[in-house]
Amino acid sequence: MTKMRIWTALSGFVAAAAAAAVPLQAAKADSLSAPRPVTVAFIADQGLGESARAVLRLIAAEGADLVLHQGDLDYRDDPDAWDDLITDELGADFPYFVSIGNHDVSRFFSPDGYQHKLRTRLRRIEDARCSGNLGMQSACTFRGLFFILSGIGTVPKRADDRKHVDFIREQLAQDTSLWRICSWHKTQRALQVGRKTDAVGWDAFEACRQGGAIIASGHEHTYSRTHLMDSFERLSVASTSSTLRIAKGRSFAFVSALGGKSIRDQDRDGPWWAAVYTSDQGANFGALFCTFFAGGEPDRASCYFKDIDGVVADRFAIVSEVR
Repeated sequence: MTKMRIWTALSGFVAAAAAAAVPLQAAKADSLSAPRPVTVAFIADQGLGESARAVLRLIAAEGADLVLHQGDLDYRDDPDAWDDLITDELGADFPYFVSIGNHDVSRFFSPDGYQHKLRTRLRRIEDARCSGNLGMQSACTFRGLFFILSGIGTVPKRADDRKHVDFIREQLAQDTSLWRICSWHKTQRALQVGRKTDAVGWDAFEACRQGGAIIASGHEHTYSRTHLMDSFERLSVASTSSTLRIAKGRSFAFVSALGGKSIRDQDRDGPWWAAVYTSDQGANFGALFCTFFAGGEPDRASCYFKDIDGVVADRFAIVSEVR
């Protein structure tokens, strides 16, 4: 298969889980007035090595206000070491939110596990509010952003997928924010450019699209972004513009999984891809940065993927028409 040329350089586990599903802080919809700009760094598939540390230093250097991490933390089942890494590079009170990854499951809900570390951090973040089972089935707000942290496709119980989808639909229906994000770890075969298979199901992707939410995922150790889509299941492209006008029924999805663990090659292609950055394009580790409320405009966001060498592998703008 011809490699895709797109590198748009400038374009009791169950019991433990149930016990964890308690309110954290009451989530509430923020007003639609324009808050100050807020920059989010999206990463996944991190590790504890020097590459992971370099990505965190990049996040600090780019002035990010928070991290949304789409799962797979240290790969060693060592919550203390992982939390120390984040604290060393970003600080003990830096806003850091995680969706559970498959390499996080065994220590996520355990005493002093990842969820405990994240709950402790959350209590120190003045601007953040979350409710639900943090990192598994939770809804949060931060300075005008609304985001859902889901474990869909990751926790090995397919019967739970419907509960995840129902939660996503309910939370998006109740929210009034201009900016909405669905965050989870795994993805669908067609919505990544490597060897991963279907794991999440189309219902979750379509629920977020219908609710006007951007979809962030990880799992495949590459970077890729779709065009604006009016159906993920049918892989239907609504626009190929580098300014993505999202609305209820139109959105896009990306994988930003070059957080430090490894870099994989490209095995899949498709006209729905706007940007791809893998070992075939000479990728290095990095993060997707999106500044929402850009320039003081409530409905504007500017985004770019930057690696630790300073290469900008993707750049695009978003306009929210979510009403």
